[in-house]
Amino acid sequence: MRIPAHSVCTAIRDDIVAGVHARGGRLTEEVLARRYGVSRVPVREALRTLEAEGFVVTRRHAGACVAEPTEQEAADLLEMRMLLEPLGAARAAQRRTEAHLKVLRGLVRLGQERARRGQSEDLRSLGGWFHETLAQASGSSSLTSVLTQLRYKIAWMYAVEASPSPVESWVEHGAIVDAVARGDGDRARALTALHAERAAGAHRLRFGGAPERVRTSQHAVNMSGPRH
Repeated sequence: MRIPAHSVCTAIRDDIVAGVHARGGRLTEEVLARRYGVSRVPVREALRTLEAEGFVVTRRHAGACVAEPTEQEAADLLEMRMLLEPLGAARAAQRRTEAHLKVLRGLVRLGQERARRGQSEDLRSLGGWFHETLAQASGSSSLTSVLTQLRYKIAWMYAVEASPSPVESWVEHGAIVDAVARGDGDRARALTALHAERAAGAHRLRFGGAPERVRTSQHAVNMSGPRH
């Protein structure tokens, strides 16, 4: 397939996340250039970027290879997201625009509707868009970039079980948006922390030994409050 040169990095990253390029597998410039229909120059640049992001490593006598993260490294990524997503929500409560709120509320309406109807096939992508928009609403390009990379890496390293209570999950999304809309950073942070902690429990490593459930603590947080 032929893709624009500037999209080579995204294409390789997406294929790594999807498992097209196996963990530990070699990534030769010539083969990748043929696969994506470009010269070796953008492939070389893409591999440098992906190495900086942690998806690729350069090995002596082997060249560029897909990284092989350890179980501890994978666990660290989940912990980082559980710390940073609440920070992003707190910032969003102070910096969000009406455009952000419009998109967030629209996603919550769609998510709640699909959850009630049992249309689970769309919920994962809707959830991804929700958290991406929430990060953008923080007004911090650095934080948004880090969270985006974390989502890619976590999707690469973990399989996620379907939520046993998708309706409840989207009620949590709605409560987060309400707190952000009211400018209540503390509540937005607390609700997002609880939501991220619960979501982490559904993650299962794609590699290593027998996967273990990620430990979470179930702290009661009142989801009710003024609705907007």
